[in-house]
Amino acid sequence: MEKSENFPCFSLMSNNNPINNVKKPTDVRYWVVLIITYIGLFVGSIASSLLSRFYFVHGGSSRWVSTWVQSAGFPVLLIPIYIPYFFNKSKQNPMPKPFSLFTKQLLLISISIGLIVGFSNFLFSWGTSYLPVSTESLLLSTQLAFNLILSVILVKQRVTFFNLTAVVLITLSSILLALGSSHDRPKGTSQGQYFMGFFAILGAGLIFAIYLPLVEIAYKKIHSYEMVMEMQLVMQTAAQVIAIVGMATDGGYEDMVTESKAKFDRGRVAYGLTIGFTLITWQMSFMGTAGLVYLTKSLTGGVCMTALLPMNVFGGVLAFGDKFGGNKAISTLLCIWGFCSYVYGEYIKTKEEKEDLMKRNVEMADMKEDEHTLCNVA
Repeated sequence: MEKSENFPCFSLMSNNNPINNVKKPTDVRYWVVLIITYIGLFVGSIASSLLSRFYFVHGGSSRWVSTWVQSAGFPVLLIPIYIPYFFNKSKQNPMPKPFSLFTKQLLLISISIGLIVGFSNFLFSWGTSYLPVSTESLLLSTQLAFNLILSVILVKQRVTFFNLTAVVLITLSSILLALGSSHDRPKGTSQGQYFMGFFAILGAGLIFAIYLPLVEIAYKKIHSYEMVMEMQLVMQTAAQVIAIVGMATDGGYEDMVTESKAKFDRGRVAYGLTIGFTLITWQMSFMGTAGLVYLTKSLTGGVCMTALLPMNVFGGVLAFGDKFGGNKAISTLLCIWGFCSYVYGEYIKTKEEKEDLMKRNVEMADMKEDEHTLCNVA
């Protein structure tokens, strides 16, 4: 595959090296896209979670409809794919046409990962139908623990005291949440349904944790942000196939018509707006996650997702009146403590790497000076 020097616009290259091989990029474009990516993740993650619960609270009942909206907005991804191409004015280094460098191997990888995402979407919908947003969000924090374990296995992530502490604390927060679950069930939800949703969300967190290191491995085969979005489009299309099959076999399309006319208590317009905004916010969330993994690494993406979960907890309390008892408060604190432990560990590691690099540079300079002195003496 060709190298990245031919992509000057938004391909995020610096000194002819792929951005995912640059530890400390200095390119301004990198930081601009990284900030935009995280904003998309922030808005998309919180809004999609709240809107998904809003759908069930106000009369929506189809888990397949909830699954369908998570990937149905995939055409939105055509915007970040084609806009850089159409606005690229460079005649010396023109960008290739979208998908022109997409290999069969990459297509197969994207479809496979997309099918995994589709199954995760269904588990998320199943859990959301039974659990409050606050409980669901805290449970999803377990994906960081899964993500660390899988990152160690798949991408050789180094385990440190701080990221291990983060995993232990977040795992404890979920155990505490499970022990106090009897007082957290929404009205009309049996204890069996609650625990069914509980384990469905845990399953979704595990699958999402598998997804992150898998895409990190796949991104080693690409060289630009545009190709990240191309892969994301294929993944979302594959995930949508699962949703379409489920909708067709389980009457999901008929459910949408019935819900919009009679079941949704906010009216047809509100139903349409809920579906529409949920489509967009889910794509913002997926785009943000994919971009973050490409620009940094899979574990960082998982940590950033976990950092947003307490916001979802408080969003559920404010928007839907979710109970926020002592067990949930302690669970939230443990989650935040675990996240802070990871961030501090990354700071220490980055500082040590910087000091080691400076030390090596000084040693290299001293060696060159000694060689120069010896040559002059000779």
